[in-house]
Amino acid sequence: MRSSNPVFSRRGFSRDNGYAGFNTAPQAGGAAVGTQANPYAQPQAGNPYAQNPYAQQAQQYGAPPQAPSTTGRMTMDDVLMRTGTTLGILIVTAALAWALLPVDDANIGRSYGIAIGAGLIGMVLALVQSFKRKASPALIISYAALEGVFLGVVSSVVDNRIASGAAMQAVLGTVAVFAAVLVAYKAGWIRVNRRFVGFVMAAALGFIALMAINLLFAVFGGGDGLGFRSGPLGILFGVIGILLGACFLALDFKQVEDGIAYGAPREEAWLAAFGLTLTLVWIYMEFLRIIAILNSSD
Repeated sequence: MRSSNPVFSRRGFSRDNGYAGFNTAPQAGGAAVGTQANPYAQPQAGNPYAQNPYAQQAQQYGAPPQAPSTTGRMTMDDVLMRTGTTLGILIVTAALAWALLPVDDANIGRSYGIAIGAGLIGMVLALVQSFKRKASPALIISYAALEGVFLGVVSSVVDNRIASGAAMQAVLGTVAVFAAVLVAYKAGWIRVNRRFVGFVMAAALGFIALMAINLLFAVFGGGDGLGFRSGPLGILFGVIGILLGACFLALDFKQVEDGIAYGAPREEAWLAAFGLTLTLVWIYMEFLRIIAILNSSD
């Protein structure tokens, strides 16, 4: 089962036309799509504003936060609307794939082939968006639609052939993680600073490296590779994957908050939606994997 990796699917903020922008681009389920330049990962030594690229701009030019509602800047409503659109398209295509691509013995090969193809194309679109300086709504919407096809078939396979109710359990787990991180972030229990981001990036790099090695062993040696995605180790790494996803949700919240406060252009809300969608897909896939392992008869 493929894993979504939003960790490496985003760039941080950019400064275009004098304004800071929210640039994302996690991969897996939307696939891990390669490390991106991250302003959090490149702090300026001795600069207390290093973790906040918008604050750096404000410090440099002496400019206060913009008034988004009157200056065409990104607002929370913009982010919510774009995120709702992206997730809504993903959910609709997932439901259609579930209904129209059966996973019985006679059709599972064809259905899974279509799903893998959709997932690979979605990964390519995510890569393209990740390296673009500006948001492309068409790319982001296309990614969401194709990712939905992949998730719909994979979820159907797990739900119908391994663990009944797995998809709903994974959805509930994803929603619970999102709500918990949001509450913790708003309460100040999670502080997104240079140390936090450095730790998360290092952990994510190690996680992806181990998963890549495991995949290589599985491809060339057969079986489950080193066993990082099955059995007790698979459960452990699934939990680690969920925790990493939770950490990247905190980074997403920080970037959205800074973008709104310091006047990111309104179109950057699409990139915020893209990053949040990638992260949520990643968390969902890790929950689904854990449920499949716990209910596997192997």
